[in-house]
Amino acid sequence: MKRNALSALKEKAFAYLWIGEIFIQISTNLFNFFLILFVYKITESNIAVSGAVLSFTIPAILFGSIAGVYVDHWNKKKVMIFATVIRAILVLLMIVYLNNIVMIYLISLLISILVQFFIPAEVPIIPLTVTRKNLLSANALFGVALFGSVLLAYILSGPLLLLLGDEKLLFVLAVMLLIGAFFVFLIKIKNPTQLIRKKDNKKFNFLNDFRHTLFLVSKAGAVSKSLFLLALSQVLVLVVATLAPGYASQVLNIRVEEFPALFAAPAALGMVFGAIFVGDKYHSRPKKGIIRTGIILSGIAMSLLPYGSEIASRDIVTTINSYLPQAYSIDILSIMGMLAFLLGISNAFVFVPANTILQERTKDEVRGKIYGFLNSIIGAVSLLPVIVAGGLSDAIGVSVVITGIGFSLVAFGILTIFVKKI
Repeated sequence: MKRNALSALKEKAFAYLWIGEIFIQISTNLFNFFLILFVYKITESNIAVSGAVLSFTIPAILFGSIAGVYVDHWNKKKVMIFATVIRAILVLLMIVYLNNIVMIYLISLLISILVQFFIPAEVPIIPLTVTRKNLLSANALFGVALFGSVLLAYILSGPLLLLLGDEKLLFVLAVMLLIGAFFVFLIKIKNPTQLIRKKDNKKFNFLNDFRHTLFLVSKAGAVSKSLFLLALSQVLVLVVATLAPGYASQVLNIRVEEFPALFAAPAALGMVFGAIFVGDKYHSRPKKGIIRTGIILSGIAMSLLPYGSEIASRDIVTTINSYLPQAYSIDILSIMGMLAFLLGISNAFVFVPANTILQERTKDEVRGKIYGFLNSIIGAVSLLPVIVAGGLSDAIGVSVVITGIGFSLVAFGILTIFVKKI
């Protein structure tokens, strides 16, 4: 039977996980966008937005690897449920402190700490819910859930904020987390003992487990490369999120509230399209080539983002517009939307194959530690770029910073062609 991007949904355990992920990820992305918008609205500062982003990235540095080690010794399904329910309670608590920016940062910090325990249980459980032949399909669908939730969250964020207001929106987000936890509860694993690291005669020692993780990462080239590439793709998302409000107001000259539908929505749609495309067409293709293509496409799209007005003013574009209805004419916003869509596709080209390689090359009992280590990498690597990107955008302009990031990505992608170790 021919495999396609939807094959994994035929397995009930994965279907429940996938539905639960959709609710949890939509809530998570809506919350993150709410936090960024809310902080920018009351401060009008990119540095303040950097602080908001750091409030949900710093915990990854401090707790990512620690959480991964412990999760491998716990029931992963129970960890996912517990972490999600407590996050729902904290989201409700934020309603009380909407006028206190310090408490907002603190609650966001606590939520992010719980996320560090959720992720090492979330992704490693995927191979336990599907057969190996459907693993690429499962990761593609996981990418669709992850990126599709971004799409829905950013499309709905503006209307929901206007319709519900801050307090009611946070209440809805908490309810969505609880619904997601319920679907995770429904998951049945054929061999439940796989949810917990196999017992041995040695007493659990955190430092030994952590050293073992570092050994695995350093010795397994495919694993370390996949971790690096996944970290790179996530850091890029965080940096773009940090620059988004300034890009909207300074380059596009639009209200920050309009930005989600115009940029984040097409980017998330591109991620969904890219994930489905990889899952449907690239089961037997080399994964390294897909990843390299994604990196280079990301760089090209980033490099062009600040220059939509210049592209729109070109003679060829003006000629094309003369044949198009005014409602469909090519302008700075439509060009930005197309580039955002390309960014989404390229991100999926890295995310899906890199995750699949990582899961194929690791065992069930160590996968939690590996993904916990990944969270730490993302947090540590993103710390400086997020701070620097926010500060530089205030000092020299968002356009220069975005262009520099784009050129760096293209150069790195080309370098991987000639340097085989990368």
